[in-house]
Amino acid sequence: MDEVIVFQHVLHEHAGTLSAVLRRQGFRLRTVDVWKKIPPLSRLSRAAGLVVMGGPMSVYESHRYPYLRREMEVIRHFIRKGKPVLGICLGSQLIAGALGARVYPNRVREIGWVAVRSTPEGRRDPVCGEMPTPSRVFQWHQDTFDLPRQAVLLVTGDDCRHQAFRVGKTVYGFQFHPEMDATMIRDWIQSSDGRREISGCPGNSPERILRDTRRSLSGMKRWGRRLFNAFSSTIRGSHPGA
Repeated sequence: MDEVIVFQHVLHEHAGTLSAVLRRQGFRLRTVDVWKKIPPLSRLSRAAGLVVMGGPMSVYESHRYPYLRREMEVIRHFIRKGKPVLGICLGSQLIAGALGARVYPNRVREIGWVAVRSTPEGRRDPVCGEMPTPSRVFQWHQDTFDLPRQAVLLVTGDDCRHQAFRVGKTVYGFQFHPEMDATMIRDWIQSSDGRREISGCPGNSPERILRDTRRSLSGMKRWGRRLFNAFSSTIRGSHPGA
């Protein structure tokens, strides 16, 4: 059974529904708590793919979180080797930063359910083409990034333009969170940090997010499974032994 590495920055931002899809596809997941220790490349590079999850830190805070620099080294290594990489939220920003793009605060903090739409390239993409357009996606971020020079923009939004991109055929970054389930959403918004962040978004509230979750989560989970299955196929296609 081949392995997929999952870089995790905080315990509550785990791979969610993506975990079940990858396991059904026959992959073994190895979660690395990056704040503890990132294994050497000689051990990581045997994996069939890399998933980089979200977190509350920012790419430009590597002076506070030095492991972020190490993560970007690993991301560049996987990309050079032609191995699939998927970044979600902070993970997408780390991919962008690893490829030389600027990461910086977005003009609007996005928390909760937000409408996004696919670009023409996104509608044709084998992974993001599984999303309906427009789609309502779950967001929780304050930063954004310039599109890496090598990247193709797949999904865009009104308040944050760069919502999903692809580099080559096997590297994907999603600014939004397609991996969420109801338990994860409740845990995030009920935490003290979550409530503080929500209070900084005028017009937003935990109650509003929960109402929107009842309307929108089942749809995102349906197309999210198709999206993750399509990404799993890129791992299998780039690693025939998987």
